Amino acid sequence: MNRFLTMGMAGALAASLSLGAFAKGNVDNEVSTAHAHALMAQTAKNIAMAHAHLQHVVNCLAGPNGAGFDAKAENPCKGQGNGAIPDSASNQTLHGKLESALTTAQAGLKSDSLASVQQDAGKVAATLQDSSKANQATGDRSW
Repeated sequence: MNRFLTMGMAGALAASLSLGAFAKGNVDNEVSTAHAHALMAQTAKNIAMAHAHLQHVVNCLAGPNGAGFDAKAENPCKGQGNGAIPDSASNQTLHGKLESALTTAQAGLKSDSLASVQQDAGKVAATLQDSSKANQATGDRSW
């Protein structure tokens, strides 16, 4: 009987740990998705597509409760977490880089020049790529 109780408690603990990690979100996935959309914005053929993909970046970084999130735009990070910035709060270095990427993406959204938007998108992509590598190097994973 004690054996079954111990197995049950171990299973409950494992389930609660995995649910806790899921609730926190997966920063690596959110950053990777935001990076992909920054690259799409960088190579967009028109301002509307460049802006749309930069808004996807903002939505992935800020999360549904963050500044700049646009519920009318697609959220390609839906279900991945609460946004890369809120989900990276425990890693100050990563958090700062993501905040910087968000600021640059938001600047791109304000521009009416395709070349300028593409340039901002390139900066965002580079920052996110560096952020992802730094997060992997430190082993600071949310799972």
